[in-house]
Amino acid sequence: MYQGLFSFIGDLEKKEELQRIKVFADPVLEIPEITDRVIKGGNGKALLFENNGTGFPVLINAYGSEKRMLMALGITDPDSAGEDIETLLNDLSSPRKGILEKLSSLPLLSKISGMMPAYSDRKGICQQVIHNDPDIGILPVLKCWPHDGGRFITLPMVHTKHPVTGQVNLGMYRMQVLDRNTTAMHWQRHKTGANHFEAWKAKGALMPVSVTLGGDPVYTYSATAPLPENINEYILAGFLRKKKVNLVKCITNDLYVPADADIVIEGYVDPSEELVFEGPFGDHTGFYSLADWYPKFHITCITHARNAVYPATIVGIPPQEDAWLAYASEKIFLSPVRLALAPEVRDFHMPVAGTAHNLMVVKIDKSYPGQGMKVISSLAGAGQMMFSKYIAVVSGDVDIRDYKSILRHIFSNTDFRSDILFSKGPLDVLDHSSDAFSFGGKAGIDATVKMKEEGQWGKNKSRENLVPLAEKMKKKGLITKFNSLSDEDIPLLIVATDQSVNHNRVSDLREYLKINLDGKALIITVDDTVDVNDLFVVAWQALSNTDPLRDHMFTGDSLFIDATIKAYRKGGFPREWPNVVCSDQGTIDIVNTKWKDMFTGDIIQSPSEKYMKLLMPGRDKIEDAS
Repeated sequence: MYQGLFSFIGDLEKKEELQRIKVFADPVLEIPEITDRVIKGGNGKALLFENNGTGFPVLINAYGSEKRMLMALGITDPDSAGEDIETLLNDLSSPRKGILEKLSSLPLLSKISGMMPAYSDRKGICQQVIHNDPDIGILPVLKCWPHDGGRFITLPMVHTKHPVTGQVNLGMYRMQVLDRNTTAMHWQRHKTGANHFEAWKAKGALMPVSVTLGGDPVYTYSATAPLPENINEYILAGFLRKKKVNLVKCITNDLYVPADADIVIEGYVDPSEELVFEGPFGDHTGFYSLADWYPKFHITCITHARNAVYPATIVGIPPQEDAWLAYASEKIFLSPVRLALAPEVRDFHMPVAGTAHNLMVVKIDKSYPGQGMKVISSLAGAGQMMFSKYIAVVSGDVDIRDYKSILRHIFSNTDFRSDILFSKGPLDVLDHSSDAFSFGGKAGIDATVKMKEEGQWGKNKSRENLVPLAEKMKKKGLITKFNSLSDEDIPLLIVATDQSVNHNRVSDLREYLKINLDGKALIITVDDTVDVNDLFVVAWQALSNTDPLRDHMFTGDSLFIDATIKAYRKGGFPREWPNVVCSDQGTIDIVNTKWKDMFTGDIIQSPSEKYMKLLMPGRDKIEDAS
């Protein structure tokens, strides 16, 4: 078990997974821009910014590779932790007869008790330095993107407790700095922190809150893990570490935090106080999450270790560091999903382009008709999977991480009209595409190999060549460019259209396809600013900008998906449509001048230079910010 981030940094450096940056880098925009280049540039290391204007080094991209993610969790095989959970749960649920079998379970119970957190009233390493007159300005809090509402703490582990049940929770909710001793607390309506807040509000009392930063890196993963409600996240941390977590009491409230945390920010939320306007924030969706009203957190004390390190992350257009946290959850929680929800599940995957909740691909062992639909129904309302916008279920010999193979499999085993289950339900509050806030359309796609009871196959033959159709649409001015995967045995056509000059362009295109599209194909329409040959960007835009109920249209055996910006549609959009997340030119230029003093080798160009073309016309000038 690592004793704080300082210990983890030593191991990263020993294994050549760390780059120390000694040149001054400003936490406002510069550190995020440098990090974005390193992450998207490929094979980037963890970065330690030692010169940032404060007394705390900034550690970022610490989880940004499979190797570092496994180091953080203390495991060598990503499947092993899930298998250990499965073994433990099977042992616990096995029937035991007779006194000897019951006695044989005692070592198992002892093992479980060794994972439970230990509580102490002694001071921890996290309390070596105490600031009773707290000023959060001592910390190198980042401003990540030009249009962010301010500086945000991006890796906070927020500790709360229910006032009635006493159940504790460890969540990760971004925190916007408001002044020297207050921040906003962005716990969304579906989160446990918000549930605790409502309970304290009903009680009419101040809500104690403590926030930790750093410590053993397994804590950060545990705070993001999709655990069931009221399961203590430090039990998961203890399970992964095979050692209990030592917790100590805070100085100014009764909450307990890890003794080896790097930094602790103690305080309270007053439920009777008016909410504060929080945001915008360049979020993991790749778009700015819009400003909204959230509680205010009052800081009563800041404590930290003498050698404390400030941990941070950035989110924005994928891929980012958080993709590796999702990767760990795929591996660790496969067995619990199989045991608790759907025993036929063999694997599941959340593609990076889907930014966590927009797409889940599930592979099952199929033994009876309708099983694909059954799995869709089982998963669609379970825990954080309730936010999934698209769930695709497959069976047979297909690699669910080979995206072109998945597409061929879907086309071979799906009748678009009968095998897609449309519904409505809760969405992540960060989803911008639905007409209603945090509520909208969903689609479950049964792409399993079909049995005879499920219908006749082969009637809806795939269209062999989509290029002539696209050429005609381009000649008519309905589209500006296209990309077809017909030559790879995938009847997919991606077309781009310019809505900014004609708001009826998508409607005209749909009408044309109704008359002229024969055979089975998938047509995805994106905006003219999207590179139709960049399949990752197309997938990210399509998954982000669509509501499955609203934006899908059937024409014969084919399916048309409108993945364009809905702010341009006739009549407008009922909510503000956010812009994509990009750096500003001033920050890009500053980092360019510093690059050679920070890194060897060629300069990595800013990813924002590629993505600036996606900014909506009329909102494409990002002011240099400070």
